[in-house]
Amino acid sequence: MPDAKKLARIHRVRTLQLGLTRADEMRAHEKFASETHLASRIQALADAVSPVADTSASAAALGAQAHFRERLHQSSAAAQTRVQSAEMFVNRAAEATRAAKRDQSAIEKLLDRARRAAVAKEMRSLEDMPPASPSKAKRHDPC
Repeated sequence: MPDAKKLARIHRVRTLQLGLTRADEMRAHEKFASETHLASRIQALADAVSPVADTSASAAALGAQAHFRERLHQSSAAAQTRVQSAEMFVNRAAEATRAAKRDQSAIEKLLDRARRAAVAKEMRSLEDMPPASPSKAKRHDPC
């Protein structure tokens, strides 16, 4: 079993790793929220430029509107792909955080076990000590 100093060093490293993975997970959640917001805005724009019955519109204007609508639908599909990618990244980051927490908890259990073993060893050494020799001079006389 590793000594307490080595366990403490490993615990510091695992705690640092846990903090880093939590930060990565927070960034992944922020990216997911940002991509979701962007996708909803693009979808709202695509819905807003739906064709309307306008008899005064020229063929060029109708063509431009159709082209713009097509570009918005392409952007919407790309945004949905980015949202799915961000969601997978969030899931991976959450799993990495759980793994880092498991590693840190395991080290904490080993530290606790080492502390209990040290206390038990100290108690055994106290039990094995010879009894204290009676002192010749007592500090207090019986009343």
